[in-house]
Amino acid sequence: MARPQENELKPWLSKQWCIPPKANAEFVRKMEDVLEVYKRPYDPRRPVVCLDETSRQLIGEVQTSGPAAPGQVAHYDYEYVRNGVANIFMICEPLAGQREVEVTDRRTKKDYAECLRKTSDEVYEEAERVVPVQDNLNTHSPASLCEAFPPTEAKRLTDRFEFHYTPKHGSWLDMAEIELGILGRQCLARRIDNVEDLRREAKAWEAKRNSARTKVSWQFTTADARIKLRRLYPSTESCGNCLRGPC
Repeated sequence: MARPQENELKPWLSKQWCIPPKANAEFVRKMEDVLEVYKRPYDPRRPVVCLDETSRQLIGEVQTSGPAAPGQVAHYDYEYVRNGVANIFMICEPLAGQREVEVTDRRTKKDYAECLRKTSDEVYEEAERVVPVQDNLNTHSPASLCEAFPPTEAKRLTDRFEFHYTPKHGSWLDMAEIELGILGRQCLARRIDNVEDLRREAKAWEAKRNSARTKVSWQFTTADARIKLRRLYPSTESCGNCLRGPC
């Protein structure tokens, strides 16, 4: 009997995917809505911004590692201590090549509401209206503004935004997720043990990336989706075997 090649079979490996349901009209509606927003030309009066967030575990060293010798790989002890979790908000404007990183101690509705307030009143103070694209996280709702601010202020901030949401199982449509991945690889792929250092490192990365005006070149369109993701679209054609219309 033929033996499998060495390392050919790796039953311990697995991959995690966001798998959307087939023939789902709600998924298609929200996906095409986001893709149409991405087609809009750059307009500083109505900037399209993508918002996402992620948690970051704060990891401390048990033993201090020595400096790496020239030409040698750095070594650190496998043992570590957990110092809690921080939250990272990413607000990026793909067409302008700008992003804002906010590090908070927690991930609450009030933290999200304050992130929106800063986006409206500080980052895009001169804009007529801000157009956020975000996922369906439970805190990502204008209702969070009502919990954080008095009614008049909550209404003022709500009117400053034109919200668009990615479909469930479609968070890959949020370009802020791309920026968070790059932040993780370029800046956070090491142990950081406190919020202050995490905030300082994230802000340094933000400044460097903004100075280069690094943009996201989004190429996936509605026309592409209707071809490559056609299995997600409900059928509108009759099979011819019934009189009820589309099957």
